[in-house]
Amino acid sequence: MRFFPVNTFSHRYAVWLMTIGMSMSAMNFANAENVVEKIQTESKGNITIDIPKNILDLILQPQTKKDTREMKPGVNKLSGYRIQVFSDGRNQHTLEARAKARGSAILAKFPKYKGQVYTYSSSPNWYTRIGNFRTNAEANAALTELKRSFPNYASEMRVVKCQIVVIK
Repeated sequence: MRFFPVNTFSHRYAVWLMTIGMSMSAMNFANAENVVEKIQTESKGNITIDIPKNILDLILQPQTKKDTREMKPGVNKLSGYRIQVFSDGRNQHTLEARAKARGSAILAKFPKYKGQVYTYSSSPNWYTRIGNFRTNAEANAALTELKRSFPNYASEMRVVKCQIVVIK
């Protein structure tokens, strides 16, 4: 690479302008520091932020999880919880009868679950599930009640997340 000596007036003028520009830029930077220092000393560390009332209301409004599931008149299928009271895949020739018997035993003691006993198979297993609970807390409360009433089946009972039927 070869450097040429700056001999022409235009080259000298360009170098002079660049030098002036860098000097001005350094002065602006120094002034910027002075501005920051001035704000810090005049405000004494206090900052005031002016937020419009409508935005402030949105910020300070307590965040609650809203139930976004819209209920239509009639039968609605929603995501919810049921209590699984029977699940077995052994001894295939008696599975269906045992699954239905478990549901009948619970229904005999808890008539409030009439129409909410679901017995079905998903080969090779049979399942019996009880209830239509919209929240996990409701399902757990019912599970506790069922476990107390049927201690022999308590180890098999559990809350499962599934589609539920809600009639409005």
